[in-house]
Amino acid sequence: MSIHPAPFLIDTHCHFEAGDDALALLREAAACGVRAIAVGGNPALNAAAEASGTWFAQGFDWSCEGAPPPLALKPGLVAIGELGFDFHWKPLESASAQRAAFEAQAAFARAHDLPVIVHTREADALTLETLRALALPRAGVIHSYTGGLPLAKAFLDLGYYISFSGIVTFRNAAALRETARHVPADRILVETDSPYLAPVPHRGQRNRPAYVRATAEVLAALRATPFETFAAQTTANARTLFRLPD
Repeated sequence: MSIHPAPFLIDTHCHFEAGDDALALLREAAACGVRAIAVGGNPALNAAAEASGTWFAQGFDWSCEGAPPPLALKPGLVAIGELGFDFHWKPLESASAQRAAFEAQAAFARAHDLPVIVHTREADALTLETLRALALPRAGVIHSYTGGLPLAKAFLDLGYYISFSGIVTFRNAAALRETARHVPADRILVETDSPYLAPVPHRGQRNRPAYVRATAEVLAALRATPFETFAAQTTANARTLFRLPD
């Protein structure tokens, strides 16, 4: 495997599942010049994220039933999430329950000055409405963004960052690539959402943090920005949002 000394990238959203060798995956990523933030979303993902040995986020997403369990501050916790709304896998009738879970976790984030990592799928109007109502001072990031430019601008106006996953490299994602061209340089992030959404040329494989480099290379080219400049910018953005040490 090639070694990339600098600049390095931060995969701002990866998941580790039962059976994953997180340490090996993080070592592989480091050899490619990548560090990662491990993200939760349910009890199993939360536990794996915390145990991974890297920065992590914990939360309860759309798939969790009932009121979310209490969250707690822990060393290495840099965000709350992922959390959010999903009407692809859940019926519209679950909107009130999803919003209650979102608001409870957002209250914890507000109390402890942490950003939120937001999932939205077929729920953009409710996501935007909820974020406007909450007006979180630290805001956060809309992860694995797939929407258009007007919606992205609405999230940006609320102080949110926009993160792009391997979807932006897919052949049928021309509209998303156009959006990615116009997100301000100081508000764009990159992620894998691994083990899902492996970017081209790895599409069809199980995704891993090292593969964020392929997504970043496509985004840099789209934006006519030298890769080194784009990598440094997105790394600086991640450090700013999540208050990561140098």
